[in-house]
Amino acid sequence: MIRIYLLVIIIAAFFWTKGLLKKTADERKPYIRKSALYTLVPVIVFLAATGRLNWVIAALGVMIASVSRLLPVALRYAPQLQRLWSTFRSQGNFSKENQGFQKASAIMTVDEACKVLGVSTAATRQEIIDAHRKLILKNHPDRGGSSYLAAQINRAKEMLLKHS
Repeated sequence: MIRIYLLVIIIAAFFWTKGLLKKTADERKPYIRKSALYTLVPVIVFLAATGRLNWVIAALGVMIASVSRLLPVALRYAPQLQRLWSTFRSQGNFSKENQGFQKASAIMTVDEACKVLGVSTAATRQEIIDAHRKLILKNHPDRGGSSYLAAQINRAKEMLLKHS
C-alpha cells in the first residue's frame, strides 16, 4: 500500500514541478499557495478518515507551546538580531548599483551636510556641534537608530567643521 502512495506522490510532484516551470515569476507565488492548499486539505481529510490526525494536533500543540515559551527570549535579543541581519545583508550585497550608490554617497557637499544637520551654511562652530549632538542622540545605533544615518550625521559634522 505504501508503494502506491509513494508512486502517487512522485507522479503528482512531477506534474506540479512541470506546471511550476511553465509559470512566469509573477504567477509562481499564487500557484505555490494554491498548490499548498490543495495538498493540505486532502492530507488532513485523509488523516482524519484513517484516525491518525491526533498526532498532528499533538505536534501542533507542542510547537505552539514551544514558540510561546521562546518568543519572549527571542524578542529580548531582537535589536541584536536586527543588527546582525542588517550586517549580513550589507556584506552580501555587492551589486554594481549598490557600489555606485556607495561611491556617490561617499562625496558630501557642504549644502548636503547643512541639510543633514539642519543648519544654515553660515552656522557657527557651536551651532554645528549642538545640531550634531541633538541628531546623534536620536539616531545612534545603540538606541535603535540606523548606523547609516549616524555615519551620515558624523560625516556632515566633520565636513562642516572643516569648512568653517
